[in-house]
Amino acid sequence: MAEIRLQNLHKRFDDFVAVRNTNLTIRDGEFFVLLGPSGCGKTTTLRMIAGLEIPTSGQILLAGDDVTFLRARQRDIAFVFQLFALYPHMNVWNNLAFPLKSQGVARSEIKQRVQEIARMLRIEHLLKSSVGGLAGGDRQRVALGRAIIRRPQAFLMDEPLGTLDTEFRELMCEELRQLHERINATTVYVTHDQIEAMAMADTIAVMDQGEVLQAASPSDIYRRPVSKFVASFIGSPAM
Repeated sequence: MAEIRLQNLHKRFDDFVAVRNTNLTIRDGEFFVLLGPSGCGKTTTLRMIAGLEIPTSGQILLAGDDVTFLRARQRDIAFVFQLFALYPHMNVWNNLAFPLKSQGVARSEIKQRVQEIARMLRIEHLLKSSVGGLAGGDRQRVALGRAIIRRPQAFLMDEPLGTLDTEFRELMCEELRQLHERINATTVYVTHDQIEAMAMADTIAVMDQGEVLQAASPSDIYRRPVSKFVASFIGSPAM
């Protein structure tokens, strides 16, 4: 896994500034949450880390290497989206195995790693099932498994629980945190839900209008917010 550093990261779309001079350090093995309302710049920041958007200015460092202008496939990062990026014509086993087959991994190692991930995510009984017939929570587990199985340097997650109902979201929050502790993966997670952020994060960066207003532990942000906006966004009930 690897440290991620954003240095004076700036993104402009014509006259609109989406991300403004952002400086953040995501420590090796940290679960880091970008939190804020819709349109605050959190997903644009994540897409720049992933290599899906090129910054207008600034730098992105991954494990000390400047990856600012590298393509997404050159960054050794896994991206988990809100909408499950699975192959509907394949069963669960083949969805999990596909990234390894694409890399030319030996068949024996593919079998071992698929079984290992299936045990970790408690989907062993689903390996022969079509992904199209799975419940939302199980489909999300398969999507996570596909990301984890190739052992990238970091994981990026863009509101991966957003389409799940409340009961599944609470369950998956707990499972994601437990999974993170088992694999000790550097993770950047985007959400607008302060309860998700407080439950899972080592560090939360609260964003609004393209700027990071505060980056700190959940307890520090809750007890010592730096502004009225942060206090009202994190507070439950809100100010």
